[in-house]
Amino acid sequence: MAEVSAEARIQAPAEKVWAQLTDWSAYGEWNTTHTNFPQGGPKTLEEGATFQENMKLMGFPAEVEWTVEELEPARVLAIRGKGPMAVALVTRYTLTPDGDATGVRIDGEFTGAAVSLMAGKLKDSATAALTESLRKLDGLASTTA
Repeated sequence: MAEVSAEARIQAPAEKVWAQLTDWSAYGEWNTTHTNFPQGGPKTLEEGATFQENMKLMGFPAEVEWTVEELEPARVLAIRGKGPMAVALVTRYTLTPDGDATGVRIDGEFTGAAVSLMAGKLKDSATAALTESLRKLDGLASTTA
């Protein structure tokens, strides 16, 4: 298993950050591992909703089938995915209002036989991607605030 996380304080209210986070048409503007949604993002953002995403991590393309596991608008979005080579993924976005700003934390988890072979590199690559994604999300959410 490889677990990763990153957090940042974004100078925008939680509702603005959430709107940017769940704007599927602009998801690739901040999420550095995202390449596209072959069928668009989730049609309806609700627990149990599923969607496909094409990603790139460590230079390798991956197709992931996601299911929304937990949803609390402007607070929590947790998704569980199935990727190539029987890799299971979990991503959890947590927003914490902090005055005029918002604390944003992204936690990720990768499990499966293939993960154990490359856990160190995967952890480094995914942590760097999360950190860069939060930097970009901050830039987008702060300018639209």
